[in-house]
Amino acid sequence: MEKKIEDIDKNLKVTTSFDIDDLCFHDVRSEPFDLHGLYNPRTEDCFKRLPDDVAKATNEGVAVLYKNTAGARVRFTTDSEYVVIKAVIPGIGRLAHMPLSGSAGFDLYLNEDGKDIYKGTFMPPQDMTDGYESKYWFEDRRRRSVTIHFPLYSSVSRLYVGLQEDAKIEHGAKYKYGKPVLYYGSSITQGGCASRPGNCYQNIISAKFGCDHINLGFSGSAKGEDAIVDYMSGLDFSIFVSDYDHNAPNVEHLKNTHEKMFLKIRAAKPDVPVIFVSKPDFDKNPAENAVRRDVIYKTYSNALARGDRNVYFIDGERLFMDSNRDACTVDGCHPNDAGFVRMAEVIGHQIDSILRKLV
Repeated sequence: MEKKIEDIDKNLKVTTSFDIDDLCFHDVRSEPFDLHGLYNPRTEDCFKRLPDDVAKATNEGVAVLYKNTAGARVRFTTDSEYVVIKAVIPGIGRLAHMPLSGSAGFDLYLNEDGKDIYKGTFMPPQDMTDGYESKYWFEDRRRRSVTIHFPLYSSVSRLYVGLQEDAKIEHGAKYKYGKPVLYYGSSITQGGCASRPGNCYQNIISAKFGCDHINLGFSGSAKGEDAIVDYMSGLDFSIFVSDYDHNAPNVEHLKNTHEKMFLKIRAAKPDVPVIFVSKPDFDKNPAENAVRRDVIYKTYSNALARGDRNVYFIDGERLFMDSNRDACTVDGCHPNDAGFVRMAEVIGHQIDSILRKLV
């Protein structure tokens, strides 16, 4: 029998507390695992959403949060009867208004008929210090296409997937649309405060419509700086969703950056659809939020006046809809799961409509 690398170099052996005889761990950075929503995930020293220089040039908040793995996914196909994860998490997000299952947990989905369906959460223990192990058993052994969502508010340096030793491992299910949707915005965009990673609105949309995505949401730190706008302009994406109303510190800042950012994106991507979204927690300060919404709408209407037909506007006031809208946040600002589902329904409807035209 051919020797494994851990037999040759014991330092590479992945230890585990699980008593499973046929358990074999695999680094998700290796083939045939498919990683999504991350910057150079196979070569960087930890999982990141941006290059180091871009993060540091943007602002102090982004320089920390770019290592939070919001929107990251690993996809693979296997016939193992179970999936075990062993995650190394040097930076654990512990927030008063967000459960640890969302800030530091991993979600497991299975691809069924082109849609990713939730099956379970690898639940993090409250007392973990630098990572954890968890397992999920299926009801039988057969071929399945798996997606694992990474934590929304934690930094992950290593993720190992444990499968049966004789299990087949293949590439994951392909997304229906090749180019990812790019989201830029605030803590809401990053996923605060979903109860688990799969419930932030971008992951809901991705699972339902089969579209890859990149989450560049940065809690308190999305302010439309040139450094990150220039970086985003160089990415290859299908749709750009501009959702950073929250983090513009005042109306004047929004005026100075919003259309400027759009024009940079448009110059680099003349034909890419752009969706402008205003903040969903409109009721918290209706007078100011109406003025902020007008700034965003003006960027949209100016584009239309120039003959741009690849722009769309979503009024944040209608994202939580009418009935029980006061039950859609945890603190009057950040959406809970109900809020994210409603956001996904409205924004997802627009994204689905655009993507169908692009095929």
